[in-house]
Amino acid sequence: MNARDDSRQVLKYASGYHAPVLWHAVIQELVTDRDGLYVDGTLGGGGHSAALLDALSPAGRVVAIDRDDDALEEATVRLGVAIGDGRLQIVKGNFCDAPDLLAGLGLGKVSGLLLDLGVSSHQLDEGDRGFSHRFEGPLDMRMDQSGGEDASDLINRLEPNELARVLGRYGEEPKAGRVARALVAARPLHTTAQVADIVRSVAKWGQESKTLSRVFQGLRIAVNEELDALDRILEASTDLIAEGGRLAVISYHSLEDRRVKHFMRSGNLRDEIQKDFYGNKLSPWKETTRKPILADEQEIETNPRSRSARLRVAERLKDSDPSPNAHPDYGTF
Repeated sequence: MNARDDSRQVLKYASGYHAPVLWHAVIQELVTDRDGLYVDGTLGGGGHSAALLDALSPAGRVVAIDRDDDALEEATVRLGVAIGDGRLQIVKGNFCDAPDLLAGLGLGKVSGLLLDLGVSSHQLDEGDRGFSHRFEGPLDMRMDQSGGEDASDLINRLEPNELARVLGRYGEEPKAGRVARALVAARPLHTTAQVADIVRSVAKWGQESKTLSRVFQGLRIAVNEELDALDRILEASTDLIAEGGRLAVISYHSLEDRRVKHFMRSGNLRDEIQKDFYGNKLSPWKETTRKPILADEQEIETNPRSRSARLRVAERLKDSDPSPNAHPDYGTF
């Protein structure tokens, strides 16, 4: 296969709205039952859902969830045939509410759950959404623009120490206190350009871009309560996914990836390894790969935003399995 063919393969399910990251690895690792029910918890432009539908048999079904109206509209048009055939159902909501959303559809356990935790290309490239410091626009950053506090509300409300905690915890910004004080001193702030100018003025020389990325990440995560939502769906996934089914999560920064890694390793968010009388590890999950799956050079070249993506996958073990600690790659713990 030549370079052009490789690029076409990478972009097979891409659209002008978004290019799905690691779609081929997702299908390989997630789909264990071609007749099963799968949940795409982050529909976006519909790329991963489209790949899932192609991988499943005519009896297989996908439920796709998103809270972004732009994504719902885009994917509904793109995947209209599958919706008409009854193979795809699109639901507005937060993936952390997946058990309730599925129950509302009369559905129970699923064969697989996919979470792509990244921001879509559309969200980043549309200045009016306020997700990126590269474009001037309202300081919004809400995934669901139908209500709730936006980034402007947040940044103009918080005390300096509270804003510093947001930027430090969610943005992992080492100079969070300095940035927060500068932002508070310049209030009120209502546009991305205003925030970007202030951050640049206090960032270390040569580190302006990285500092901006960390600050905008911290604000976005806080506005959308992203880590709380991730914690909730990880904890719910043990009951949601049927025995033998799989959980696949694509993360883009250490805050997300650390949570996913700990949960898949121990079965809980505290990363507390439980063992039986014989010292065997007890967990309802088995990691299917030793390390996260990363985009290869061809995908990174074709879709640079895949560079930071990390895919982790775990299989739901049988509740009756007395020894769920055996791993195909590195034996017994």
